[in-house]
Amino acid sequence: MSTEKIVDKIKEKYQNLGENPNTYLNGLLQAKPINYWDYIQVDTLLTLQKTRTDFKDEAIFVMYHQVTELVLKMMIHELKQLVEESLSEQIWIDKLNRLIRYTDMLITSFDVMRSGMDYDDYNIFRSTLTPASGFQSAQFRYLELYCTRLDNLINERGRTRLPESPSIEDFFDNIYWKDAGYNRKTGKKSLTLRQFEEKYEESFISLAKKMQGNTLEEKANKMNPSKELKDKLKEFDYHYNVAWPMVHLETAQFYLDRKGETKAATGGSEWKKYLHPKYQQRKFFPELWSESEIANWGEK
Repeated sequence: MSTEKIVDKIKEKYQNLGENPNTYLNGLLQAKPINYWDYIQVDTLLTLQKTRTDFKDEAIFVMYHQVTELVLKMMIHELKQLVEESLSEQIWIDKLNRLIRYTDMLITSFDVMRSGMDYDDYNIFRSTLTPASGFQSAQFRYLELYCTRLDNLINERGRTRLPESPSIEDFFDNIYWKDAGYNRKTGKKSLTLRQFEEKYEESFISLAKKMQGNTLEEKANKMNPSKELKDKLKEFDYHYNVAWPMVHLETAQFYLDRKGETKAATGGSEWKKYLHPKYQQRKFFPELWSESEIANWGEK
């Protein structure tokens, strides 16, 4: 395209917006050329690692979790498009392939946790992190709410506590992840859970109300999906809700139970039960799985 045509296109763009093109062209004359470090905000990004001890591998621990949060943000970015826009089935398949690749990144990245930190150092500096816990990742919960109905985030034990016609608040009172910090016998909640609820629960409930009837699960059902799309949905479901939690559990076992010591998690959860897919029973698309597959959820 010639320079003249490019300038004409620029003028047309801003005229269509009701703006004076010359103002924007004059501004372009003064603009500095973009560079990588400013565009990616590298200097800011590399200052976000704030450790609490002098153990060198604590910086690895912090950066690992920051990378995880960025991957979760990429996944939510894709999910928002799927639930908010009318897209073709082929685009759904393409985006599900992205979601699967991102989940694979989360799965393989646990090698950094397992083999990238000194075992003894980690088991010393981790005590300074109490009561913080990866359990407090809000993006993890937002992702669930975009993907599936609240009913699918209630495990078998939680279902026995639900009233006949549960409200959104009833579902949240019994959602699977609260079992990590809520003693139902005493009615006491861990500090980890209390902090998490105080900061995020209102936003969780607000998103859940917004997503009623419009989750990824419900939109897929309305599409009359092909076998290829169903298979992709199942693949994502399995990767995110079985494969990733199992790698997480195995990594926790490496650091917390390697010598049969059964150390407590920093958030105080019963991590051996809480992290296992069979205990969480989280499924985004349960209608796509057979009864036997659901009964053996989380079995290798």
